[in-house]
This record gives sequence, structure tokens and C-alpha cells, in this order.
Amino acid sequence: MEDSGSCADARRGGGSRSADGEGVRLNPLAEMLNKTLSEDGCPVEALLSRAGRRMYFPYGGILGQGAEARGCEINATIGMAFEEDGSPLTLPSFEKYTRLPKSAFLYCGSSGMPELRAAWRRMQLRKNPGLEGKTFSNPIVTNALTHGLHIVAELFAEPGDAVIMPDFHWDNYDLIFGDMRGVARETFPMFAPGRRFNVSGLAERLSAPGDKKIVLLNFPNNPTGYTATAEDAAAIVETVAAAAASGKKILCILDDAYFGLVYEDGVHGESLFTELCDLSPDVLAVKLDGTTKEDYVWGMRVGFMAFGWRGATDAQLRAVEAKAAGAVRASISNVSSIGQHMALCAYAEPTFDEEKRGKYAILRARYEEIKRILAEHGEYLSAFEPMPFNSGYFMCVRPKGVDAEAVRRRLVEGYSTGTIAMSGLLRLAFSTTPLGKLEKLFANVYAAINDLRA
Repeated sequence: MEDSGSCADARRGGGSRSADGEGVRLNPLAEMLNKTLSEDGCPVEALLSRAGRRMYFPYGGILGQGAEARGCEINATIGMAFEEDGSPLTLPSFEKYTRLPKSAFLYCGSSGMPELRAAWRRMQLRKNPGLEGKTFSNPIVTNALTHGLHIVAELFAEPGDAVIMPDFHWDNYDLIFGDMRGVARETFPMFAPGRRFNVSGLAERLSAPGDKKIVLLNFPNNPTGYTATAEDAAAIVETVAAAAASGKKILCILDDAYFGLVYEDGVHGESLFTELCDLSPDVLAVKLDGTTKEDYVWGMRVGFMAFGWRGATDAQLRAVEAKAAGAVRASISNVSSIGQHMALCAYAEPTFDEEKRGKYAILRARYEEIKRILAEHGEYLSAFEPMPFNSGYFMCVRPKGVDAEAVRRRLVEGYSTGTIAMSGLLRLAFSTTPLGKLEKLFANVYAAINDLRA
């Protein structure tokens, strides 16, 4: 690390600046972070986009000066308002809708509430016992997973790069990486013969020419509701390790939005981040997760982003956290304080785990009902093929002989039934369909397909 004098110069914006690949002069703070992230074989600097190389967290300026003023008798630094007694100056019209402390109305900082970050890290370790003893960053709070994906795309992806992902994927990936960042998408068929995850398709994409590879995996998968089995997961990890050993620098983005919602034995029970965060010095794993789907608070918009790679030092982890926090500050400044306080308070409730088990049981019962329906109605297989599913909120069917979009329209117009058509499939959300209406849902899909055939 630089000495304190150099840090002080950087905070003031002084000193000479080097240029990035486009001739843009780098802030000295960005230079310091890039230097830290290139030492001792660290893979992060080599994977950064030009925007990622330019990114830094502004420790000086308003933030730095405000930090220095903490504890002063008179603190006239930050853009918030306080009562005469020093408490937040808030309106009763807002206060009456929450039992949270007044501090919930204040800024939380671009990295998020320290207490919430620590609590989420503890929960990550509890949900993923394989992480125990491994080195990975503290989570940065994001405005749910979409914002986290945007930050990853900004820091690491740019025109000329490609994102490797299954052909069945959330359509917002195309918007975030393709339309926003100009990044190509290299897809492979998600399922291999035998209805297993297509590891050989992933291996083929990873072995293609090019030293930098970006892989995006989402389990449980949206739209299919499929999670890698234990066997799948071991093969995925082995494939990534082999690609890294061949000289590739690999960014593995793990979208864990639906984490924990697994309904079958033999399914990989932890995030792939567990195996990938210390797999190789040439593999940077990024875990994106959050409260949204896991904790059934879709509108609260609180997510998390964590980083890990083999050999990561504390200084390097702080440096990549600073890059991510800088991207948060540059886009939304900070995530909703009320949402973060709500999450922290909920996690401290003694009934929290029991409440989650109850909601999980509702979704699992619907999953089991779908399995029963498909098993008892063999005639449905003449109209559609159910895709492999074992987890999450959704399952998909592939209509036979008719277009999925045409089926979707027919269901809306003729059967008052809403579904999503994507990638040639019809996505059915059992997360929003009451148990008693699942039988009718599949009967309607069957009837709509036969209508179109006729």
C-alpha cells in the first residue's frame, strides 16, 4: 500500500495521473486500487473493464471531510437535517408508518449498514457451511440483485467481452449486459441429454479463444426452476478449474436470487460461490443474493454483493469492495436506509427462521402438486414437454407444434390465464398460483395448445 502522504495526496486529487485504455486520466485513488488489485497474482485488475479501472470510492471530498467531523460539537458537514436536540428532523406523517428508530431515515453510506453487512455475512456462513474458514469480502449492499448485476457489468464487462450463460436465462441479462454495456452473449443449451445441466456446453464456451471469460450462472434458474444437482455442481467446478489451469482469467457471476428454495434431495444445497471463491488465483467469484426472493420482500430492494478468489488479501478485498461501493455511490448514492433497518430488525426476531420455514412449505406443497398433476395426466405430454425443475418459483413447458407466444396469447384471451413466453418456453409461476388452482392452470395450458392445433 502507499504511504500516508501518498494517500493524502490522492484524497486531495493531487499527484500525476496515468491514463486508462481510452486515454482518460485516472484518479489517484483508482490508481491505488488498481495497483493493489494487481499484486501477488490477484485476478481482479486483469478482469476489470475500462470503467472498472476508473472506478474508486471517494474517501476524500465531502465524505472524507464529514468523517473527520464525526464527534465534533458542531457538525455542519452533511446534507441531512436534525432537530434542536440532535435527533433526525422527520415528519410524523412518515414516522407513523414504521416502528423503526428515527435513524432509519438517515443515510446508510454507499457500502450499506455495517451491522446489516455483518449480519448477512453470518447468515451466508450459516446457509453455506462450506464457506467456513474461507476468505471472501464483506457483502456490499445493493439495490437488490438487478443493481448488483449492473455494478458487475459496469466494473468487469465492456464491448469486446462476452458473457457465457445458458440459453434459458432471465431476459434482463440481455438488457444489462447487451443493451447497456454492448457485451455479446455466448449461450449454450442449458440441458444435455438425460435432462441434466449441460456442463460440456459450458466447457466448450470456456475453452474457446480468448484469455478473459465471464460466466453467469443462476440457480435456482429463472425461468426453468432448475438447480444444479450435486453431480452437476462438481462437474461445473471442475470445468472452471480446468479452464483456469489452461491460462484463462475467469469471472464467475453467481445470481443466487432464489437461494434456498430447493425441493429435491440430491440437489446442490449451497451456492457455487462456496466452491468457486477459493478455487484458483485466476477465478474471481462474485455472489449476488439478497432479501428479495429469499425473504419474500420483493419491494424492499435490499441485495448484497460479495467477492472471493484464492489468495485474496485483506487489502485486496477492501480494494474491490471500494470499487463496488464507488459504483453504488456513482449510481444511487446509497440503498434505502429504511429497507436495511427493516431487514436487520427482522433477522433479529426469534421467530424469523420459523416464519421462513412456513413460507417455504407453501411453495414446496405447490411444487409437489405440480409433480402429481404431471404424473397423473399423461395426456398432457402430447401437448407440451415439462422442462426439468426442482426448485425456485417457476417451472417451464415447451409447447409441441405451436408457438409459445401464441399459446400465451390464447391463454389470456380464452382462459383468463397469464403466463410468460420466453426462449420458446412457457414459464408458469407456481409462486403466485394458489394450490387449488394448479390443476386448472395445467388443464388450461393443455386446452390452449389443442385450440391452436385445431
